Amino acid sequence: MRRLATLLALAALAAAAPATAQDGATIYKRCAACHLADGSGVPGAFPPLKADVRALAATAAGRRYLALVVIRGVSGPITVAGKVYRGTMPAQGGLNDAQIASVLNHVVRGSSAKAFTAKEIAGYRAGGASLTSAAVARLQPKVGGK
Repeated sequence: MRRLATLLALAALAAAAPATAQDGATIYKRCAACHLADGSGVPGAFPPLKADVRALAATAAGRRYLALVVIRGVSGPITVAGKVYRGTMPAQGGLNDAQIASVLNHVVRGSSAKAFTAKEIAGYRAGGASLTSAAVARLQPKVGGK
């Protein structure tokens, strides 16, 4: 009985633990189907997740936009690395706030942007609950004055 209680306590701690960087890499595998394992994207079809994403993660409006792209999806047109994309990315349902923070942190790793947190993502989720994927596209901030 004591062993069962210990196992249940450990399981509860694991469930409450924040997602790790490794979780972000694992979750990113679902993104890699379109954006490729290295984030380079597919020209004309799926945008790269490189410089523009890292620059967006450094601004308040950009962070909100990136989170909402994952939470609500996005349908173009959007401009990434100077190229227009008119496709659709579906909302990534089934991901909780900690998982979204982890995958975004994985994508922007190596940048100077502060880490995304589950609390931050929860705020974006609540504030963007009524947005469509097209409305999210219209929120895209300009990068580098473009």
